[in-house]
Amino acid sequence: MPDFQTWASAHQHRFEDVLKTLLPQASLAPQRLHAAMRYSVLDGGKRVRPLLAFAAGELAGAEQQRVDIAAAAVELIHAYSLVHDDMPCMDDDVLRRGKPTCHVEYDEATALLVGDSLQSLAFQLLSEHVLSDNPAGQLQMVKLLAVASGSRGMAGGQAFDLASVGKELTLPELEFMHIHKTGALIRAAILLGAHCGNGLDAAQLAKLDHFGKCVGLAFQVVDDVLDAEADTATLGKTAGKDADNDKPTYVTLLGAAQAKKMAAELHAEAMESLSEFGARAQRLRELADFIVIRKY
Repeated sequence: MPDFQTWASAHQHRFEDVLKTLLPQASLAPQRLHAAMRYSVLDGGKRVRPLLAFAAGELAGAEQQRVDIAAAAVELIHAYSLVHDDMPCMDDDVLRRGKPTCHVEYDEATALLVGDSLQSLAFQLLSEHVLSDNPAGQLQMVKLLAVASGSRGMAGGQAFDLASVGKELTLPELEFMHIHKTGALIRAAILLGAHCGNGLDAAQLAKLDHFGKCVGLAFQVVDDVLDAEADTATLGKTAGKDADNDKPTYVTLLGAAQAKKMAAELHAEAMESLSEFGARAQRLRELADFIVIRKY
């Protein structure tokens, strides 16, 4: 079995080709919109959510081609959320993944349409490819991503985030926000990857979901620490943006040392939820390690 870095790099490079194939070509009308969609998705990002889907798919014995589609759907939703998140009406940021944000490179109207189009493409992919031997199971996958993306998931978390600027949140309130804003799509990536396979019962899926909940929160805690401690060149996005915008973070609430301790505790809880899976969960464990110790 290849080491984690080799495994991750191979999937990242292969998945880039998958995305290039699934996204509309820039030569197709409307060319500017399609070029902006490709600009916003390709050549950037850690692809953490697809990697989680691939790892869960391997655990569940899923076919690679099925997981590719599920992972692409999640990544398109994630990319759309970043495009909209960076717009002047939201966080008003100019840098993402080391290059100008979509509305800066193109314009605000195009950025809005890019997000809309990436979202609809995600659900088109989930519905036009066979991802499960059971049609009802595939319909459940569509619902899973829809809930994770909407007002009870990522979009709702963003609304809570915007409403909390300048306010002091309690730890439960901050966790509620990030369980939705960041965690919902991470959990969806894991479950969609697992649903592409067969043989996992409801209790096992619940264990994977709990792993995703812990990893999703840890991801955000580490993100807050990096936003406070790393520089813009390292992050590939504007450092210190949360503090400048007077947003509540785990660092402002707990301090950097306690935030790092919280990330370590979430990491341990995530690992415990995988205990029954043995060697099948190796890649998920390695991804949890990566999320907690990453530097960007």
